[in-house]
Amino acid sequence: MRINSWVIALLAWGLAFRGAIACFLQPGFDEAYYYVYTLHPSLSYFDHPPLVALTTAIGIWLTGGDVSQFSIRLGGVLLYTGTLFLFYLTSARLFSQKTATLSLAIATTIPFFQVGFGTLTLPDTPLMFFWSACLCLAAYEFFPPPTTSDPGDRDFIYRPTYRIAGIGLLVGLACLGKYHGFILGLGLVLFCLVSPAHRKVLRSPWTLAAIALFAIAISPILIWNWQHDWASFRFQSVRAVPQSGYNFEGLLVTFLAAVGYLFPTFGFPIWWVSLRSLGRILSNLKSQILRSSQAQKQILILSVSLPIFLGFTLMGGYRQILPSWHMPGFFGATLLLGQWAANIQTKYPHRIRNWVWGSGMTIAILLSLALLHVTNGIVQKGGDYAIAGGFWPAKDDPSTQLIDIQQLRQAFKNQSSLATAIANTDFVFSNNFFLAGQIAMAIAPFHKPLTTFDTDLRGFAYWSSASDWVSKNALYVTSDLFKYSDRKNLAELAELGANDLVQKLLPRLVDDKIEALEIYKNLFQAVEKIGEMNIIRGGQPVQVFHIYKCTKLLKPYPRPYGI
Repeated sequence: MRINSWVIALLAWGLAFRGAIACFLQPGFDEAYYYVYTLHPSLSYFDHPPLVALTTAIGIWLTGGDVSQFSIRLGGVLLYTGTLFLFYLTSARLFSQKTATLSLAIATTIPFFQVGFGTLTLPDTPLMFFWSACLCLAAYEFFPPPTTSDPGDRDFIYRPTYRIAGIGLLVGLACLGKYHGFILGLGLVLFCLVSPAHRKVLRSPWTLAAIALFAIAISPILIWNWQHDWASFRFQSVRAVPQSGYNFEGLLVTFLAAVGYLFPTFGFPIWWVSLRSLGRILSNLKSQILRSSQAQKQILILSVSLPIFLGFTLMGGYRQILPSWHMPGFFGATLLLGQWAANIQTKYPHRIRNWVWGSGMTIAILLSLALLHVTNGIVQKGGDYAIAGGFWPAKDDPSTQLIDIQQLRQAFKNQSSLATAIANTDFVFSNNFFLAGQIAMAIAPFHKPLTTFDTDLRGFAYWSSASDWVSKNALYVTSDLFKYSDRKNLAELAELGANDLVQKLLPRLVDDKIEALEIYKNLFQAVEKIGEMNIIRGGQPVQVFHIYKCTKLLKPYPRPYGI
């Protein structure tokens, strides 16, 4: 297959644009937390499979051990270029090179795909690479080039080959990225059940090889879970269980939020094209139309996409979902959107060109403005770089949660009291596992162990035992955003055996909150504040960090799970 210049230009542009975002956007809570994964290599982790640790570590290794927002994202930025190329190959195999180029342009432009899959260091990055590799191999396996006796239009003939085993392996590797990979596997099984020409896969010896390779691929997460009382599987499965009644307002919000993340000019068409394709298939279940290769290609795409984006959208009616949960499904459905757009382009080329180019330029401008605001506060009221004086007070701006870790790092280097304290301490801790990730990045050059003292420990519960820190000295680092505990947290402490401490603290609750510092004062021999520092953006403080010296931990902090 000859790769045209537009494909190279799109891949290069996407790589450069995502690289710029990765360089200047401060690390988010999740990303910084996944950096801590790299400090504790393991077969798997409490909340995710292991590949996010590898993709995060790649950039740190390539940059010679530098820990920054760019280095932790570099592996993902590079890997997503491969994801897009595999996406292009899939579309070219299923439809045509012209359709594939248009589909690639759309996938390169959609904002969530650019940032969520292609820039931030998240479990979705390795998931989508192996997802795309699997779908690409499936396209080559299930739809061989037509011959003169099989024009690919009717009475499609298919015979399973060795590629089935490779598909099983790639599904397993996708599972090592994120547990969504299991749904990919179920979608492929669904396709083989629905598509008349491909049911023979389920009886093929190659399927046994696929199952074996799949089992080998997911063995790290199976071994880790077996060693840790199936903690990760239990944690993820509980999140899918309804905790209350169904809320149609939540369903609407989930639907509209997804359209916004995709950008409306792409989000609404993806829904429309997907549901239209599903409707045609359902209306022809007993028709010979389903035996055509074109229908079966749509069945393949819908089988691996619809369960994800429709299922998680419906889940939004009974619990709040993260945007990344249903985006893999929309990524697959973009293949259908590309096919539809290519068909329209033959009649109305200017409309499709204006649609893609207009959307792309608008998205690029909006993302650039958003990046400028997050880094310099261009709409921050009173900020040095604010446009027209700004209109959004920093205290009300959620983007201030993305802290500049370099500023925090410099405080530990430049303030003599903090530099001495961190040099002489045994370990560092915070009261929130997300915040602990940002702190871990900031103190990376000091090579101090870090943990979290909270009832929601996530991976920190397995990276050390509760007794490891007893009789040792610590630095407690927190921020204004996270420094409080609430009544729920105290109730959980009471359930873990700290009822005497909780009874002492309950009368001191104000608006059902209390500083976590008050908890730690009862666990250490002495606690002393030694400094604080401001995170500055646009010449204004937007976050305040507090640092305390804690002398001799008297007893382990209670843990609900872990070692």
